[in-house]
Amino acid sequence: MGTYAAVVLAGGAARRMGGVDKPTVPVGGRPMRDRVLAAVSDATPRVLVGPVDGVPEGVRVTREDPPGGGPVAATAAGLALLEPGTTLVALLAADLPLLTRAAIGELLASLTSTWAARTKGSSPGTSGVEPRPEGACFVDAQGRRQSLCGVWRVAALRAGLDRLAAERGGTLVGAPVRALLAGLVVREVPWSGDGPPPWFDCDTDEDVRRAEEWAR
Repeated sequence: MGTYAAVVLAGGAARRMGGVDKPTVPVGGRPMRDRVLAAVSDATPRVLVGPVDGVPEGVRVTREDPPGGGPVAATAAGLALLEPGTTLVALLAADLPLLTRAAIGELLASLTSTWAARTKGSSPGTSGVEPRPEGACFVDAQGRRQSLCGVWRVAALRAGLDRLAAERGGTLVGAPVRALLAGLVVREVPWSGDGPPPWFDCDTDEDVRRAEEWAR
């Protein structure tokens, strides 16, 4: 798959589930958060942005400032812990219990090798050459981007954070993910592998029950 880092966002309020610590809700006998971390077990480092309790060994933990400041603030906190020179990062919600290493591999391949193959042999300035993608994320059956189930170029995310902070008077609190990714060249990836959709997120108790059925 190549070298990449992973940032898992686990600080949401889960209002539609009564305010529980949603990432720790079990699916298939294992917290959703831990299932996501297992899907990126080959990432270096793995960073969890959220509460520290019960986090698996070897995972770095941080919090957005202030806690509960939203996914963009959490993204900034997670990227701050990456090693210098890290070029690719999987940016993931912590409530994706069906995510697999194979799905992450498909995103990485779509972001890197596919673009290289399409542009191989093309001279600079050739018309019709696809722009170099800055991220790849899954899309659902309706074509909606699942932005927090994607792999991104770190430089593009950091540039987006800087731009957004400047636009918002220096704060990222409450900023939407779509604003962070606005203007990025994104490769949209429909899931074509075996098994349930890896982008399926659990926002309600019914979602958790459905994920349980898939995870059996």
